[in-house]
Amino acid sequence: MKEPAAPSEGVAGPAVKAPALELDGVSASYGPYRALFGVSFTVGAGEAVALLGSNGAGKSTVARVVSGLLAVTDGRMTLDGVDRTNQPPYRLARAGVAHVVEGRGVFGRLTVEENLTLAFHQRAGRGGVAACREQAYEAFPVLAGRRHQKGATLSGGEQRMLSLAKVLVAPPRLLVADELSLGLAPAIIDVVYENLRRIHAEGVALLIVEQHVDHVVGLAARAVVLEHGSVAFEGPASAAVAAVESLLAARGELG
Repeated sequence: MKEPAAPSEGVAGPAVKAPALELDGVSASYGPYRALFGVSFTVGAGEAVALLGSNGAGKSTVARVVSGLLAVTDGRMTLDGVDRTNQPPYRLARAGVAHVVEGRGVFGRLTVEENLTLAFHQRAGRGGVAACREQAYEAFPVLAGRRHQKGATLSGGEQRMLSLAKVLVAPPRLLVADELSLGLAPAIIDVVYENLRRIHAEGVALLIVEQHVDHVVGLAARAVVLEHGSVAFEGPASAAVAAVESLLAARGELG
């Protein structure tokens, strides 16, 4: 019986995409205060990963490192397989990283329409601004009724929607969403997460920083739990609730 032919040398198999984000032994500090200790995890191309942990665990510090707002003191960060360690924020933005920061992140003296125009002019050029604005109003209808209102006069939830609309209409390759549910009413949280699901379905990789596990387990496939600046758990998002509860119980904060 004839042996099956061996695969020809040089014939490539299916292309394997590099992770959208990889942190390899990353440490970071605020002056003399060390905030991250050898953090390692990946966000695959088009994957959604939840970054969880209690206040002070290091979640927002990771987000700042990924967007270039805080320097890496040790370790390496790659985007799409390219070493981007300690590149400035504008270069990381050009590489496809968008960071929706904790809090509101809007220009208070500009109207809703002016905020959107400024953001979309940078991403879509002058010719694409009008279409992008209409997409933003479709995604967040409440903003359409506030288009001539100053950003500073919007409610906290409306400001959060405005900051999110500026990146969702022209989606990045990797979106870092930092505590988007903080202080929002449940109905607004639902709107925010519905839009995150939409852009994730379009292939955008998500790193969703959250304190409340239940908000992200239906969206993220995997979860990373931080404790005191180190990775305490990495695995399926469905197992993250038990991991967080275990950490809280060990600290005497549960029950």
